[in-house]
Amino acid sequence: MPAYDRATIVFARLAEVGQADIIELMNHPLVRRHMPLARGGFGPAECDRFVAAKERLWEEHGYGPWAFIIDGEFAGWGGIQSEGGDADVGLVLHPKHWGAGRVLYERIIAFAFRELGFSSVIALLPPSRTRVSGMLKLGFRPDGEMAVAGERFIRYRLMAPQGTALSSQRPTSG
Repeated sequence: MPAYDRATIVFARLAEVGQADIIELMNHPLVRRHMPLARGGFGPAECDRFVAAKERLWEEHGYGPWAFIIDGEFAGWGGIQSEGGDADVGLVLHPKHWGAGRVLYERIIAFAFRELGFSSVIALLPPSRTRVSGMLKLGFRPDGEMAVAGERFIRYRLMAPQGTALSSQRPTSG
């Protein structure tokens, strides 16, 4: 496992990543286990639609998910996207890069609060994710449930540290 605090980490757009890398990640059984919205196979056509949808988020909101490149290798994707009027933080990493989650998370959260000025962010976890102590240690608190595309998720909310958010506005849905 690389020492992620010393790794070269690049946040790129998903459109800059090879299709085969995204397809391999999105079909990995350990990754799909906690992705209830991933239904059926994920091939070239699904990848094209997925990347186009994520790029539209950037166009509509000025923020969206990135591709994470660690020491020159595609490690996964994630970031912030608007979900139900909130800024939703998510990480989807290849299992061999699960140790990078904390470093990536810290950069994403700094961007959300310091640069975008959000007063809070949410994280949506499927009910199958029963190990949530890490979320709680990061400061997230349970904040109800919500449905996305007919699937139930547990919502956790993290408030911006005092004096960090530039505004008290939540993102608005497009």
